[in-house]
Amino acid sequence: MKTNIREKLYRIIFDSDTKRGRFFNLSLLIIILISIIFVMLESVPSISDEYGKILKIAEWIITIIFSLEYFLRIFIVKKPAKYIFSFYGIIDLLSFLPTYIGLFIVGGQSLMVIRALRLLRVFRILKISRYTKESKKLMVSLRASRAKISVFLFAVMMIVIIIGTFMYLIEGEENGFTSIPRSIYWTIVTLTTVGYGDIAPHTTLGQFVASFVMIMGYAIIAVPTGIVSAELTKIKHNYSSHNCPDCKKNPNDDDACFCKHCGESLKNK
Repeated sequence: MKTNIREKLYRIIFDSDTKRGRFFNLSLLIIILISIIFVMLESVPSISDEYGKILKIAEWIITIIFSLEYFLRIFIVKKPAKYIFSFYGIIDLLSFLPTYIGLFIVGGQSLMVIRALRLLRVFRILKISRYTKESKKLMVSLRASRAKISVFLFAVMMIVIIIGTFMYLIEGEENGFTSIPRSIYWTIVTLTTVGYGDIAPHTTLGQFVASFVMIMGYAIIAVPTGIVSAELTKIKHNYSSHNCPDCKKNPNDDDACFCKHCGESLKNK
C-alpha cells in the first residue's frame, strides 16, 4: 500500500508527461511566480504598511505548500540524502526555510538579519528551471562546456592581470590608478564594455591600451557564447536522434527502450 502511494506520488511530482504531473508542475510554477511577486511587493513600504497582514498570511500559505512539497519529495525518492544535498534539494529548502528561521530571530538588532533571510525567498525563482525541458538542455551544455570555459576564463584572468599591471605603471597614482588591484578593476570594467567612467586613462599610451582592451572585449564576450552554442547544437542533434521511427515523436529519455507515445521498440531504430 505504501509502495503504491509512493509510486503514484512519484508519477505526479516527477513525471511531467502525465496529466496530473502537468497540472502539478503548472500549479507549482504559478505559486512560485506569485510568491516572488509577494516578496517584491513586501519591499514597497506603502504596500507593506497597508497590506502587510495579507502578505504575511499569503507567505505562510505558500511556505506550507513548499514545505509539504519538499518533504513529499524526500518521502518518495529512493535516495533521500542524494536529493537533500543536490542543487534542487538545496533550492527547495531555501524556498521555505527563511520564513521559519524568522520566527526564532527576535530583537531590534536582528531586523537586518530577518530582512536578509526574507530576501532569500527569491531563490524560489530557481525552482522554475526544474520544470522547463530547455533549461535541462542548457545545464547539460554548460556542464559539457565547463572545461573549455574554465581554460578560457583562466586565460582572460591572466590577460586582465597583465594589462592591469601595465596600466598601473603607465598611468600611475596621479591618474587614479592607485594600485594594481584598482587597475585590474579598471581592466575588467573596460574589457566587459561596461565603462563606469570612475577611472580613465589620461596618457596617450594609456588611451591606446584602453582602445585595444575595448576592441578585445567584444571578442572575449563572443568566445564563451560560441562554446555553449556548439554544445547546444550537439545536444539538439543527439536529442532529435532519439525520435521514434514509427510516430516520429521524441521519447525524451536517452535510455528509453520503447516509445512512450506509441509503444514502438527503439532498440532497432
